[in-house]
Amino acid sequence: MKFSEFDDDNWGDLQLYLDTALLPVSGLSGGETPPAAGALVGAAGDWLAPIESAFRGRTVTYPAHHYIGPGDEGLLERLCERLRSGGFKHVVVVSGRAGWDAASVPSADLFACPESEADEPDADALRRAVSDMWKRAAQG
Repeated sequence: MKFSEFDDDNWGDLQLYLDTALLPVSGLSGGETPPAAGALVGAAGDWLAPIESAFRGRTVTYPAHHYIGPGDEGLLERLCERLRSGGFKHVVVVSGRAGWDAASVPSADLFACPESEADEPDADALRRAVSDMWKRAAQG
């Protein structure tokens, strides 16, 4: 579900079931042409869509952060920490851009993103990665 689908009345009842925050990041630097910016934003959506559709009853998609990219892992770590302090057990960073240093963002449970710029999203692999994340946490 998207963050905008909640209000103060329904969030309290649903929060127990919605334990995973999806944090889309586009990876824009500000120097992109409009077509390149559109491509990066669209790529993030391509990686996000299979996860959103498969796990609608367990995830909350937050607004996209467009001007965070590889090299901004410190800022991304702080955002993930804040989502956790807000009550989420799991945080998944979703991006269509490669090059992230996931080790620098220990508050993120998973990076759903390409390993190289040429990689395309694989819906089945993305769903498995999220399911495996939950299984590892349950075995904890």
